[in-house]
Amino acid sequence: MAACLTIPRILRCLCSALLLAGVMLGSLSADWDFSLISRRAQSLYGPLGEGQQRIDDWQYLLASQKQIGEVEQLNVVNRFFNKQLRYVEDIDLWHEVDYWETPIEALWKGAGDCEDYAIAKYFSLRHLGVASEKLRITYVKALTQNRAHMVLTYYSSPEAEPLVLDSLIDAIKPASQRKDLLPVYSFNAEGLWLPGAKGNKKVGDTKRLSRWQDVLKKMQAEGFPVETTN
Repeated sequence: MAACLTIPRILRCLCSALLLAGVMLGSLSADWDFSLISRRAQSLYGPLGEGQQRIDDWQYLLASQKQIGEVEQLNVVNRFFNKQLRYVEDIDLWHEVDYWETPIEALWKGAGDCEDYAIAKYFSLRHLGVASEKLRITYVKALTQNRAHMVLTYYSSPEAEPLVLDSLIDAIKPASQRKDLLPVYSFNAEGLWLPGAKGNKKVGDTKRLSRWQDVLKKMQAEGFPVETTN
């Protein structure tokens, strides 16, 4: 989990990243051309092998789950990526200390670390129509493992207790039932939040360029309809 060990550095990157994602990704619910995406992925990464079936399964999930309720969408997406991906640290998988995968890279490899699960779930739920203000990528300290970790959180309303989508367990539980996680920061396309006694507090945003731009550029190269103008 090397990419999850340096929270302040990744914090700065991811905050601006999600802000840029809100501008650059345009309509995430627009149709994705998976025939094009698979061709582009093969051109970029070579034969996809078993990854092609994982990508095909992802396509089917996104096509078949748009009409169900949001909570059911959370469960389907959470279980899908927890099943399809195995945890591997960046240094072992990519020979880099900190590498952020696109969902296609994660499914091609069938592996990733904590931020890769959260990012793939984020894009999947956005594509299914879940509003960005309901989703936050959240840095926590996993107390049992005594290490930094990242999860995706879902807020049914601005004041609601969040539900936690975690790569460590399949069950989606309210944050109050996850005593093993200590929140540090959370993000979405609208900004940065810090936990506090009176609830999460929005503390601003940053518009600096970040590593997330590389993810967006890779997704564009893979054939996703990423807008490059702002």
